[in-house]
This record gives sequence, structure tokens and C-alpha cells, in this order.
Amino acid sequence: MNIEEFRNMCLAKKGVTESFPFDEHTLVFKVMGKMFALSGLQRLPPQVNLKCDPEYATELREKHDGDIIPGYHMSKVHWNTLFLDRLPPDLIAHSTNHSYELVVSKLPKKLKAEWADLEDV
Repeated sequence: MNIEEFRNMCLAKKGVTESFPFDEHTLVFKVMGKMFALSGLQRLPPQVNLKCDPEYATELREKHDGDIIPGYHMSKVHWNTLFLDRLPPDLIAHSTNHSYELVVSKLPKKLKAEWADLEDV
């Protein structure tokens, strides 16, 4: 999977926006204003950081040693870095969905209600 395919997958989700809040090279995806994915566009090989349940994060790192690592410049407990060109697209999609759903599940009640009212993309 390349970064453009990853971007399209993220933007197809309900309530997602993209921005460059840190610098012009770090693309961030948020659902209802809460970050669930980011990518340093100049990093090679292409990679993304995704939020992850701590136990599942460890499981993924052990199973995909070197292809999924603790989150680069993020909390090593709650974030993983995935190398896009080394992993199957279905695993990247599953991990992205997990990150998105984890963030949606933790939204404050008001934001969750606003999210629920949005049209599906």
C-alpha cells in the first residue's frame, strides 16, 4: 500500500479530516478532531502511526517483528508504526479501522452524538 491509498482509506471514514498541524511533512488524520493516524511524508520507507490497544499493540509487534514497531515519536504503549510497503493491505486496513474505532469509542458524549448524526461517506 502506498501513502495515497492509505490517505483515501482514511478519508473514506465518517467524520475524518486531514491536516498538517505540526509541519508541512506530517500528515494527520482526525475523527471529530481527535487524532487516529499520522504519517511523516518524507520518511522512507513509507510508514504510518496508528493508535492501538496496548495489549494488541504488543501482539502485533511480536507477530510482525520489524514491520510493526512502537510508535515513532509517540507513546510507545498506545501507538504503533506500520511500514506500508512491508505489510499486507488487509492488515493495514484492519489496524487503521482499529485505531479509528478506538478513538471513536473514547469520544466525549457530545462529539460521539455529533459523529453518530453524520452521513456515512
